[in-house]
Amino acid sequence: MDLSTFYAVVSATCFTLVGLWWSALDRRRELLDSPETRRLVGGVYLTFLLPGVMGLFAQVDPGKPGLWRTTFGLVALLGAWSTFRLIRADSRPGVRGPFRRHRWLVGVLYLVIVVLGVAPELAASVGLTGLQAAALTVVCLVVLAHGLAWELLTTTDDPRLIDDA
Repeated sequence: MDLSTFYAVVSATCFTLVGLWWSALDRRRELLDSPETRRLVGGVYLTFLLPGVMGLFAQVDPGKPGLWRTTFGLVALLGAWSTFRLIRADSRPGVRGPFRRHRWLVGVLYLVIVVLGVAPELAASVGLTGLQAAALTVVCLVVLAHGLAWELLTTTDDPRLIDDA
């Protein structure tokens, strides 16, 4: 698959996932009741939305690498900043699944994309172009977003609902 097709599929998939996330939240409105869970909901939203935005920009003019490098870098900086803020805000004790405990990986992946935007030639060390390496990183972001969404929708921090067995 060529990269233009890949990014078209990723972008469409991510925006579909944003819509599905909104539908899931419509069924779990209590997730919007507290500031803590609203932030977690927003973190999942951004982890679906931002890769979709990067996919759109990757298709604008693949012949001009400066465009994808700049837009990916800016979008990834926003994602990293948002993720690391969320990690700090989500430091209270409670039930945290493996994706939530390792949310820092989302921030690291965004930083990898920033580095690829600044120095895409680094990807050549593993036999890839910068845009190909960014594509693999975007796939990892979407997979982590799925895990975060699953955990948020299937776990609770309410001690009355936690089974100690």
